[in-house]
Amino acid sequence: MKNLYDIIISPLLTEKGDKLKEKDNKVLIKVAKGANKIEIKKAVEEIFKVKVDCVRTINCKGKKKRLGKFEGKRPDWKKAIVTLKKGEKLDFIEGL
Repeated sequence: MKNLYDIIISPLLTEKGDKLKEKDNKVLIKVAKGANKIEIKKAVEEIFKVKVDCVRTINCKGKKKRLGKFEGKRPDWKKAIVTLKKGEKLDFIEGL
C-alpha cells in the first residue's frame, strides 16, 4: 500500500464501537483488504495525529443475498480494532 488514505476506508460507527471507545479507548475502522497491522498503525498515527498502542484485524465475509431466483454476494471486507494509548482521544463526529 502506497497512500495512507488508501489504507483507511471509513470509521465504523456502531453501538459496539461506541462501547469499546468508552470502556477500553478502542476505535473501529474499516480498512483495505490488503493492509497489514503495521501499515494500519502508521496510517492512523499520521492521519489522525494520535499514538497507537496495538492493532487487531478481522476479515469479514460478505453476506449472501438473494432476490427471487437470482443469488449474489456482498463483497468481503476487513476491519481493524485500534487501541489508543492512555491520554489519547479520537472522535470522528466531534463537529456534530
